[in-house]
Amino acid sequence: MDTRTTPATPLPRARASVLLVAALSVATLLASSARAQAPAPAPAASASQDGLHDFDFVIGRWKAHLRKLLHPLTGSTTWVEYDGTSVMTKLWDERANMEEFDVATTDPRAGDRARIEGQTLRLYDPASHQWSLYLLDAAKGKLLLPATVGAFSNGRGEFFDAEELDGRTILVRYVWTHPAPHAAHMEQSFSPDWGKTWEANWILDLTPQAR
Repeated sequence: MDTRTTPATPLPRARASVLLVAALSVATLLASSARAQAPAPAPAASASQDGLHDFDFVIGRWKAHLRKLLHPLTGSTTWVEYDGTSVMTKLWDERANMEEFDVATTDPRAGDRARIEGQTLRLYDPASHQWSLYLLDAAKGKLLLPATVGAFSNGRGEFFDAEELDGRTILVRYVWTHPAPHAAHMEQSFSPDWGKTWEANWILDLTPQAR
């Protein structure tokens, strides 16, 4: 799933748009650099596999195990573990999908975040072959901005946005991978230096629910 705590503060919409362009530019440069050092990629996917089905591997009902860093970008090494469920369904002729996430912990260090509930709406743009990931707060009837935008390449999905944390602008990155036929893995990381370094703060593993 995509982060449900959102410790960073969303930026005003106009500024968020400018910074998102900058974030995506940085992400493109990083990806280009990585490709330059990597072996030649596999042949391009056919038009019917242009990205529309990139998230198919997460559709269904999952057992969720989350490790969450309590105080990102402070030097903290305090992690809290949560367990619960993630349910993902396709929408609108399969051009979108929705996640409902619910996890809890008995660790007293979590404070008032002993339970984390949330929703994510993922929309696919066939023109850019990119996904936009929107966090939702159904309890308050809110769509949280900015979207986190990106795409999959060679089985790895990377999605970026820019937000504010403790008075400074940071980059936010989600990485989705498919480590096994019946498993999914997602990490959220923050960068205080425009992508030079990243600190993971949200590590999620999804496995099939017991029947």
